[in-house]
Amino acid sequence: MLKTNLSALFLDAGNTGMLVGLIVAAVVAVLAIAAAVFCWFFGRKLYKSKIESQLGDAEERSKKIIEDAKAEGERLKRDAKFEAREQVERETREKKNELNKLEQRLMQKEDNLDKKEAALDKKNEELDRQRNNLIAKEQEVKKTQEKVNHQHELMVQELEKVAQLTKDEAKKLLSEEILDETRHDVALQVRNIEQTAKDEAQNEAKKIISLAVQRCASDHASEITVSVVPIPSDDMKARIIGREGRNIRALENSTGIELIVDDTPEVVILSGFDPVRREVARLTLEKLIADGRIHPARIEETVAKVKKELDQEIKAAGESAMFDVGIYGLHPELIKLIGRLKYRTSYGQNVYKHSVEVAQLAGLMASELGLDVTLAKRAGLLHDIGKAVDKEQEGTHVQLGADLAKKYGEKANVINAIAAHHGDCEPKTMEAVLVAAADAISGARPGARRETGTNYVKRLEKLEGIASSFNGVDKCYAIQAGREVRVMVKPEQVDDAQAMFLAKDIAKKIEAELEYPGQIKVNVIRESRAVEYAK
Repeated sequence: MLKTNLSALFLDAGNTGMLVGLIVAAVVAVLAIAAAVFCWFFGRKLYKSKIESQLGDAEERSKKIIEDAKAEGERLKRDAKFEAREQVERETREKKNELNKLEQRLMQKEDNLDKKEAALDKKNEELDRQRNNLIAKEQEVKKTQEKVNHQHELMVQELEKVAQLTKDEAKKLLSEEILDETRHDVALQVRNIEQTAKDEAQNEAKKIISLAVQRCASDHASEITVSVVPIPSDDMKARIIGREGRNIRALENSTGIELIVDDTPEVVILSGFDPVRREVARLTLEKLIADGRIHPARIEETVAKVKKELDQEIKAAGESAMFDVGIYGLHPELIKLIGRLKYRTSYGQNVYKHSVEVAQLAGLMASELGLDVTLAKRAGLLHDIGKAVDKEQEGTHVQLGADLAKKYGEKANVINAIAAHHGDCEPKTMEAVLVAAADAISGARPGARRETGTNYVKRLEKLEGIASSFNGVDKCYAIQAGREVRVMVKPEQVDDAQAMFLAKDIAKKIEAELEYPGQIKVNVIRESRAVEYAK
């Protein structure tokens, strides 16, 4: 019970407290709302007053700004006007200065033009005065010329009377004298120029040729038209002749070579102009003598065998020449023809060795001069190829050689060098000239060539006869085995200048009429002597 009362009491107390709390809360809320309303009204009033104050300040500032802007605008306007005025004034002053300078220049030019005009007027006056003087002098000169012409006519008439010659005759005589003097002067100048050129050319040519000859040391070869075959005893001669001469006839018919069996001990002589046939006969006879069986059938068999062997030797000789010279690509037939030259001679000189020597000399000279060495060697080796067939075909060896080279596909420069090496046609290349020079060097070597005594004497007589056929020649002598002819002229008929032309004419006639190995020097000698006796 007590517990129940206490609980009710506590419950009533709690309710009362809650009520009081609610009342307090309500009072507080009312106060808060009243405060809020008061604050709102008060704040709005303050804000409104603040806004009004700010608006007043803004209006004042705007008015001030507008007034300041107007004042600044007025100031800027005044400054702009002042600057514009100064700019205009400055430009005006500059324009005025330029105009002043231009006016001064124009005035100066006018002054110069006035001065030039005055100078021109003065010059014109001077020219007029000089023109008048020239006209006067020209008239005087005309008068003087008329007097001179008249005097000249009188002098010519007097000279014609004194000299007993007309004017045309005197002109002709005078022109002939002038022409002779001019020809003499020209001859002297030509002589000096040619002598200088010859000296320089000879020095350079001697240098090149000496170098080429020094580097090309070939053997001297001199061969003849007979071959000598040694035999072991004279009894072999009877076996070679055979019964009723059948063996010797068979050998001569098979080889085309004449056998000479005479009293010369232990030798048999083979005679013939074809060196290849003579070589076949020599080899055949040596084989027959070594074998001992000599009869017609054996002779024919041996000849056929030797011909085959010789063909191989000829081909090998041609290939060896190509190897020695250093050229390649020749036609096989040309190689065989080169090998055949081994058994061919010219004035006693072996043509095979001569061709190799010419090729080497031409190649060395071409090397010194910076020309085509291969072309020079090729043309030099083939230059005498026509001599391999000149016994079998008609024509000179030069023509035959050119035809063979053309037939077997050699180039035009090689053909021209072959055709021109004896002057039969004009050389088209420097290599062709070198081949001709090398041919002359090889043939002119001492001991390289020789000829029979009869031909030698005839050649010397013909050489002296050619030199003696010219006017003004007193005596002439062929010396140095016909390689030089010395011509003595009459000094009263041939002067020093004419002596040079005489030497040229003699040399040209020798080249046209005489065949000779190498070259011939023509030496014209003129000697004047003044002799007086004191009595």
